[in-house]
Order: sequence, then structure tokens, then C-alpha cells
Amino acid sequence: MITIGQLRPEDRAAWEVLARGYKAFYETPVPDEGYAQTWRRLLGPEDLHGAGAWLDGRLVGIAHYLFHATIWQPDYCYLQDLFVDESTRGKGAARALIEHVAQRARERGAARLYWTTKQDNTTARALYDKIARFTGFIRYDYAGSITNP
Repeated sequence: MITIGQLRPEDRAAWEVLARGYKAFYETPVPDEGYAQTWRRLLGPEDLHGAGAWLDGRLVGIAHYLFHATIWQPDYCYLQDLFVDESTRGKGAARALIEHVAQRARERGAARLYWTTKQDNTTARALYDKIARFTGFIRYDYAGSITNP
């Protein structure tokens, strides 16, 4: 049976294995210190959150989410990262993690819960098409530098 809850300090090593799997899937490498920094932020006072899915006491899935204001609404919930270990996919962990985040968004009174995925991520999209609505939006990332030299 899958259990869902907030990530705990003792989940650090198992979380990093899953986080590295997520970053490898999306081909967005992060230096080692980036994982340490992200872990501190997830468990720290910032409004960033990490949830886990456990199967038989083993962390098998993670979700990272945050709340933010928009011009039109004071609170949206963005499910930024969702990843489930390949060996346990299809057992309900991803759906349970999304429902956990949705419950947190409802409790907070967020106007929307949303996320993005790659167009060719057919496995994930099969689930998303069952529990969410594709709005037709396509994401673009600015190609120029936005950091100060």
C-alpha cells in the first residue's frame, strides 16, 4: 500500500536518488551542491514543499510544489517536480502524490493547481489526461541571459 506524507529529514538519501532520476529524465543536470541546497530549502522555512510516496516503508516517489501569487489571484499551486521510481510505476504513487498536493492547495485556498511535462512524456500524460485538463498552453523558455554578468 502506498502512503503519502511530507518529506522528513531521514528521507534525504532516498530523496536524492529520486531527485537525480527526475533531473536525468528531463536532462537538466544539477551539481552535487544543488541537491544539498534544494534539500535544505524543501525542509526549511521557505514556502517550498516536498512530499513523498512510500511503499512498504521505502520512499518510491517525490513531489515538489510551491505556492505563488499571480497578477489575478493571490495563490496558485505549482507542482514543479513529480517522479516515481521506475520499479514501482503503475501502482498509484504518482496519482496519490498529485492528490496530496491538491489537498494542500484546497486547504490553503489556492485558485489553481497546475504543472508542466514534456510533450513526449506519454506515460505521465496518460495519467494526467485522466485527472487534469490540458489547456492547450505551450511553455517557452527565454533563450537569452536573464542573470546579471
